[in-house]
Parts: sequence; C-alpha cells; structure tokens
Amino acid sequence: MKKFLLLAALCVPSAGFCNIKHSITSSVKLESLSAATSADKIGSSYSISGNNVTTVDSNSASTIGGFGTTSSGIPSISFPSSSQATSGEAFSYSTSYLEGDSTSGSAPTVGTVGNFSDLTSTSSGSVGTAAVTLDNHTMALTGGTGTGVVLTGQFVTDLTVD
Repeated sequence: MKKFLLLAALCVPSAGFCNIKHSITSSVKLESLSAATSADKIGSSYSISGNNVTTVDSNSASTIGGFGTTSSGIPSISFPSSSQATSGEAFSYSTSYLEGDSTSGSAPTVGTVGNFSDLTSTSSGSVGTAAVTLDNHTMALTGGTGTGVVLTGQFVTDLTVD
C-alpha cells in the first residue's frame, strides 16, 4: 500500500509557471556624409641653446634673438651672431626656428588646399543610386553610385524564458 501511495503522489500534476518572450527586430539606415573642412594652424617656434658662446644682435647688444612684430600671424625673427667666448675651450651652440602658418583672411573653400599645414577638406556625399529595402526581415543594402554613403543593416532576435 505504501508503494501505491508513493506512485499516486508522483502522478499528481504540478502547476508550471513559464513566461516566454520572443521578439524579432530589423532596421536599416542610409546616411550621406556632409561637406566638412578642418584646419589646424601651426604656430611659430624659436629655440636657442649654447655653452661657452657669446651672442650679439645687429645693435651690438648681447641678446639671444627671438620674435618681433607680427604680420598675418607670423612674427618677425631676429637671429643673433655668435662666437666662441673663450678660444680653445669646448663650446656648443644650437638654434632652431619653425615658421608657423599665416593667418588667412577668409575661410577655406571645400575641396581646395589652403595655407595651413594640417588641412582636411571633404566634399558632400551624394546618395546616387544607393538604396535600402526591408521586407519581412529580409534586407538589401545597395551602395550604388553614391559617394560618402554609409549603409547599416541590423537583424536582432531575442528569446527570453523566465
């Protein structure tokens, strides 16, 4: 009898609680890039260093040279003449100058190279014959004859069982 009660207890149905969620998502995107120009103006720099050296400018004043007045964003520069301070002794002398970009009177024109050292210019994109289609989660992305076109397609399937 005990065996029969055990078998009867195992045959009693139990309640099952399940939540099942399912979703399917499709998306497509077509974008055409716009015209852009980016310019970085490089500044002027001057450096001088030395050991056991005498420097003199054009006015016979002891000087290390440097920047003067500025015209169109570029400073004038004066370089000193130099000579060894004590004959027969070791000396070192170094000077460097980097002329920066002049300041433009107008904004750069798209597609042309201006007077800046670091210039990037791109013309606007055109969609041309680029196309996207989406039908029952079937997508087609066609670049076609467009320029500067970005096509993105995405297909997502989610299944959640709680």
